[in-house]
Amino acid sequence: MLKAFLLGCIAFLGKCDLATGTNQLQRPIILGPLVGLVLGDLDAGIKIGATLELAFLGSYSVGAFIPPNVIVGGVLGTAFAIVTGKGPAVAFTMAFPIALLAVAIDNIFFSLVRPLLGKVADNYAEKGNVHMVSVIHMATGFLTCTVLFLMVFLGFSVGSDAMKKFVEAIPAVITNGLTIATGLLPGIGFAMLAQMIMNKKVVPFFFLGFVLSAYFKLPVVGIALLGLIIIFTTIDFTTKKTQLATAVVEEDDDDDF
Repeated sequence: MLKAFLLGCIAFLGKCDLATGTNQLQRPIILGPLVGLVLGDLDAGIKIGATLELAFLGSYSVGAFIPPNVIVGGVLGTAFAIVTGKGPAVAFTMAFPIALLAVAIDNIFFSLVRPLLGKVADNYAEKGNVHMVSVIHMATGFLTCTVLFLMVFLGFSVGSDAMKKFVEAIPAVITNGLTIATGLLPGIGFAMLAQMIMNKKVVPFFFLGFVLSAYFKLPVVGIALLGLIIIFTTIDFTTKKTQLATAVVEEDDDDDF
């Protein structure tokens, strides 16, 4: 029960990402090692968290797209993979269905509870009670984090033993297939990310990085540093700042008239 409670706290912390400036706390590469610490296997937590990060790389909410819940899926997927001793081979197989179920439950909360709290906040806003509007806002965020805490807490405390028996019953041929599939998942994650950001200006640099890595064996860090150099040599940040300052001054002058 203590481990389930601590895992729930990790999920709660991950959801606080939105309240702390979107600093990527919710990502599996951050939460995975924390799960490993709680379950006494930091090494497995790091490896599984990194694997799930690659698999969920494109799972970001853009516009109306609601991705699978990487927090609940990542925490429980990592936890079950460590408990069963199967490691990254079955982590995503567990994490993805859990993430889909979690986002469905999360959407119910968003569709039913949050609109009601928003209506209460609107009533206080009409009365000019700014303090209570702030309280409702903070309470809504706390409840949202608590929902994820409960999903992870109940999921691990009820399902860990059952999941361990289920995984142990999986034939070796299927486990081996999952291991191969795990190697392909990072490519899917990168493809999802590329689909969102790819355009005519980005494509040449994408293939430049591929050529440098595949044919010139340049490390990823070296390619990243080269990308930074290209950015700073092609973009004149000083000119942009000057133009922005000039635009602000001209706008102030117009306001004076």
